[in-house]
Parts: sequence; structure tokens; C-alpha cells
Amino acid sequence: MDITEIILSQHAEQRRLFALLDEVEPHDSDSLGPVWDQLATALELHAKAEEELFYPALLELGTGAGGEDSATEETTDAIKDHNEIRDGVRAAAGQMVGSDEWWAAVTKTREANSDHMAEEEREDLADFRRHADLSTRHQLAVAFVVYGARHSSGVAAEDEDPEDWVQEHNRSS
Repeated sequence: MDITEIILSQHAEQRRLFALLDEVEPHDSDSLGPVWDQLATALELHAKAEEELFYPALLELGTGAGGEDSATEETTDAIKDHNEIRDGVRAAAGQMVGSDEWWAAVTKTREANSDHMAEEEREDLADFRRHADLSTRHQLAVAFVVYGARHSSGVAAEDEDPEDWVQEHNRSS
């Protein structure tokens, strides 16, 4: 088991759930609602697990990849992305499921999440693979899966100040 593979697997599941929304009749709130609830919960749980487990380890071990000069830059950007995803989820929560406004918020969330996953896969995961040994990657994977199991009903969505978060979690500074 490898943390980078767990994260990639969860990304695939997020993409699948967004695609499933496309398959449902656009105003079928009875079907859209439960799928969206599952996806919104998965998005926040994934973000929180990354913030608790993956990104502190990346700050410690990473050096930058995919165009970023440092793990600090990668992580700051990722925390900003998580906040944008949360903004979209909150915007959707304030709308009637299946309405045009709801779909606009879901689209905003999807775009923020797609951008985040692409950057994370190109930068953060590549950096971590290059600098973390297999034992560390395995230990983080186990902790990540356990975190998800412990919080399977969801976690509170709370924005983080990216710079403050990085400063608090960066052991090398």
C-alpha cells in the first residue's frame, strides 16, 4: 500500500462520482442529492486527510516538482485549492438540488477539484514519490485509510489560511 496510490484511487472515485452526476436527469433531486452528498463528504474527507497526514510529510520530505520550486509552494497551493473546493460545496449546499444555481455551484466545485487533482498528481505526488521511501509511503497509506474509516460519516469543512497552515506544519522552518 502506498499513500500516492491511495490518493490517486480517491481521485478516480471523485471523478467517477462527478461523472455519475452527469448521468442523472438534471432536475432529479431525489437521485442527485444522495450522489452529491456522498461526493461532498468524500471531497472534504480527502482534503482533511491530506491536510492531517500527507501534506505535513510532503513539507518534511519534498523539494518541489512539476514547476514548483519547493514543497512549501506546492502545499500552500494545495491548501488554497482545498478552500476553493469547500467554497463550491458550500455554494451548492445553499441551493435547491438540481436547480441551475446548484449545477453552477457543482460545476465550480468540479473545476476547482479537477485543477487541484491535476496539480497534485503532477507536482505533489511526484515530489513525494521521489523523496519518500517505501516504508514511509506505506505507513502514511495505512494512516490515511484508517483516518477515512474513523471519519466515514464525514468531517467538518473548515477553511485553512494557507500561509498560516504551512508555517504551523513546516518542521524545516
